[in-house]
Amino acid sequence: MPELYIGLMSGTSIDGIDAALVEIHESKTRLLATHQHPIDPSLKNTLHQLALNKHNIDLDLLGSCDAELGEVFAEACLQLLEKNHFKPSQIKAIGSHGQTIRHQPDIQHPFSMQIGDANRIAYKTGITTISDFRRMDIAAGGQGAPLVPAFHQASFSSDTENRAIVNIGGIANLSYLPKDRSNKVLGFDCGPGNTLMDAWIHKIKNKDYDKEGKWAASSKPHAELLEKLLQDEFIHTRPPKSTGREHYHLDWLKQLNTFENISDAQVQATLCAFTVHSIRYAIEHFLPPVDTLIVCGGGAHNLHLMQQLGEHLCNINIQTSDQLGIATDWVEAAAFAWLAHQTLHQHTGNLAEASGASKSVILGATYFAT
Repeated sequence: MPELYIGLMSGTSIDGIDAALVEIHESKTRLLATHQHPIDPSLKNTLHQLALNKHNIDLDLLGSCDAELGEVFAEACLQLLEKNHFKPSQIKAIGSHGQTIRHQPDIQHPFSMQIGDANRIAYKTGITTISDFRRMDIAAGGQGAPLVPAFHQASFSSDTENRAIVNIGGIANLSYLPKDRSNKVLGFDCGPGNTLMDAWIHKIKNKDYDKEGKWAASSKPHAELLEKLLQDEFIHTRPPKSTGREHYHLDWLKQLNTFENISDAQVQATLCAFTVHSIRYAIEHFLPPVDTLIVCGGGAHNLHLMQQLGEHLCNINIQTSDQLGIATDWVEAAAFAWLAHQTLHQHTGNLAEASGASKSVILGATYFAT
């Protein structure tokens, strides 16, 4: 019997909340409706400060943001339902990723922290809500990321070709889907995605992102800076691995170069090239042969980045997830709806071979509506 779920995703860039309404039947997902919900600029700014401040976080501020963001997530769900003429009673559950404040999978006592109070989401919407998806994987010895490969396998795998999915959000992550189901599905974060490009254009032009990559396309990469970027230890670390803004941020970039004699546009071009080369390196060094690369996430709209991917991966067929039935901007939100379905039905949601966990486990904490 088909069931309806809502997936909520607020990514590294904190550019808004993606809310996706999906129908799930026998683990197959069909996207029914979407809603992009804004985050108030003051809350957005505070979330950025919390995510980037490695020390002396104000616990009162953290708790207040957790509560406020929960209210915003709930409103995103209600508006999604209202504008598409659905009732809360029709929805089986909400899967909420939450907003990542800190992701530290490699320290002595690893953890991953997402906020956006699921109690408030469940209470305000009247819909059972599942959140905190990452920590059970970490408890099982995994990185807590990436969590989307199992969804990619259910939605995009093929019996006739080896596929890789690259989600270019704030961070870029790869999934490998072999046509031979006896072979392992792989998944890992592979580099900075849009994070550095977005941060640089915001610093220089006060824009949230480089639309279609036009600013990057106006210049050429700086060879010396690109070479320094590509020496980044994370790029060369073998999977399983995951990363976030704890690693890729403007202060990290400043440590590599003073930007003397490099134009602002050339820096942007170099950062775009860094994302392209990090994806290429991961495909060539960490994956078996790939026939088709499927691109999703905000990076799929960066025409310059897509052109560069095509030029550097000329032996691979490149397409977007739109061509396989799920629009590029909504794959991750749909994935968390699917993960909520997995949890509610007591099915595992992670792939141990992707996250590095000792075994596949049931993910998330469930908050029942009352």
